[in-house]
Amino acid sequence: MTTARKYLAEFFGSLLLSGVVIGSGILALDLSAGNDAVALIGNTAATGAILWVLVAVLAPISGAHFNPAVTLGFLIRREILLPDAAAYVLIQVAGCVAGAWLAHAMFELPLLQIAATDRSGAAKMLAEGVATFALVFAIFGAIRHSPKAVPAAVALTITAGYWWTASTSFANPAITAARALSDTFAGVRPADVPGFVVAQLIGAVLATGVSAVLFGARGKA
Repeated sequence: MTTARKYLAEFFGSLLLSGVVIGSGILALDLSAGNDAVALIGNTAATGAILWVLVAVLAPISGAHFNPAVTLGFLIRREILLPDAAAYVLIQVAGCVAGAWLAHAMFELPLLQIAATDRSGAAKMLAEGVATFALVFAIFGAIRHSPKAVPAAVALTITAGYWWTASTSFANPAITAARALSDTFAGVRPADVPGFVVAQLIGAVLATGVSAVLFGARGKA
């Protein structure tokens, strides 16, 4: 698989994931008549659905990370080289930001925005660490025991995370950055981003360590 194809897969996967997360949040809020629970149901369903599709079709090309926390896990396991991992992270952030702009354009909103949604507090940061732990743990567990179930494992973990974590399970530093640039239902204040990202990375590291103990570590890069 050529490097260019891997990078393109990560970019377009990240773009589509971000576009669906933010776009479905915009439409869900518009249609829910102010009922946040109903809006979250719509946002959850769309996010879970697109995750299943993107992982299923792009994993054979790039591994379908779309997430710096996931890439970090694979780097720790020595299944991706550092230069590729660094490129993946930059591409994931760029793709997620482009997806936010695409969602804004589709709903005739200003392309450039700054989110105002307050997601501060230690509980939400803990939730982000837990959500990311669950995601990375699910990925490595599925790879070890049921590789064909990886798309479902990713989609279902995030779907559940929307409803059992206090933060609604961002679990992804790249999409966290993009959501800071969207003053919509899916937004997060820029001031809350550093705490989220640190918690996400800690969750990924812990999940990678626990996965190595339970599932065994691999090193192919």
